[in-house]
Amino acid sequence: MALHISKPALFVTLLVALAAPSAATSASLVGVNYGRVADNLPPPESVPRLLASIGVGRVRLYDAEPAVLHAFANTGVELVVGLPDRCLPAVAADQAEALGWAGAHVLAFLPAAKIVAVTVGNEVLTGVNASSLARCLVPAMENLHAALAALGLDRDVAVTSAHSLAILATPSFPPSGATFRPDLLPYVRDILNFHARTGSPLFVNAYPYFAYAEDPSRVALDYALLDPGAAGFTDPATGLRYKNLLFAQVDAVYHAIASASKGGGVEVRVSETGWPSAGDANETGATSENAERYNGNLMRLVSQQKGTPLVPGTPLRAYVFALFNENQKAGPSSERNFGLFKPDGTPTYQLSGVPVHQDGNSTAASSPGQGTTAGPSGESGSFSTSAASPVSSPDPPFLSTLTNYIESELHLTRLATELAAAGGGGDHTCNCALEITLRARHHH
Repeated sequence: MALHISKPALFVTLLVALAAPSAATSASLVGVNYGRVADNLPPPESVPRLLASIGVGRVRLYDAEPAVLHAFANTGVELVVGLPDRCLPAVAADQAEALGWAGAHVLAFLPAAKIVAVTVGNEVLTGVNASSLARCLVPAMENLHAALAALGLDRDVAVTSAHSLAILATPSFPPSGATFRPDLLPYVRDILNFHARTGSPLFVNAYPYFAYAEDPSRVALDYALLDPGAAGFTDPATGLRYKNLLFAQVDAVYHAIASASKGGGVEVRVSETGWPSAGDANETGATSENAERYNGNLMRLVSQQKGTPLVPGTPLRAYVFALFNENQKAGPSSERNFGLFKPDGTPTYQLSGVPVHQDGNSTAASSPGQGTTAGPSGESGSFSTSAASPVSSPDPPFLSTLTNYIESELHLTRLATELAAAGGGGDHTCNCALEITLRARHHH
């Protein structure tokens, strides 16, 4: 269904045309998840310095909290923001709601914040509210994409979804045998059609740690830790050699996509992966040494810009989970110990081969040795969604005035829509245009 707006769209088009895109500052294609399910974390303003200290310039958020987005303004850090699960019903049912959310949580922070994608929910198909939210996922993605298109942002801001490997009916051994769960297949096919049509990647949360912890007698530790010298195995159906479990998990998703869509064509990226540095007595492998090995190996693996055995020409993109240990996460102790950093900003462990600079003056935009990231095709950044040539940016006061005008127009449009529908609408559980998300949520 098309979205029609008048004056706001004209001004947004002008805003986007005048805004110069910023190059990513990461030393590789690796990113990090910045979760905030904690009551003792440092202020967001200190985070860009920590990212610069480990050469990371890409961040995934689970919401679009204004204070966090302001903290990343003018840093060059590439941001993936999240539409929280609770907002899905409202955004799926109402295009005006999607337009309001996109205006308030994306447009309002451009171009200072380098927002390149929005994940719609997190593990919606397998989460605790899957029975009520699964049917909302694709409609919410469609409405949000239409809203971004109406704002002239659909070429610069991708809409995607992130999923647990629990959407697979079979594990990643061998990858060639993987398929999606039959009960989820109708939803998954619609999701894949959306990604194929819009050119956005499918995100998966892939954790070799959980596969190892569940069956340490059958999963070799060095294979799960991505050690370069791991023996690995050969997929009997394809003849492809797998020397680490993460590649096997990603290729399992590729095989499932090919089976479900009769050909594939959707890129798979890893939205979460990591290893806990501590856990309960019965949590096998949750140690600081193993976490250091896994995340260090991951960063080196991604920085090589190589693909998996099945798709060697597509560099692996991955986000480490997580930036901080989060003391309010539920579950076993391991859930609160996935962080690269402690809440006081000190490293949980020293990543082997990854320098940690305790330079209080460094920033993500000017850290020594950091530059733009160009992939094998010469593209810059994880999401190459804009072909527009950079032009000079307008004066900040002009941008502020223009954005304020657009927001007021969107607010009036929303009020008019609500008045016109008075008496026939239900109660919305989430006014996404106005509500500020105060706490990120994460589900395994």
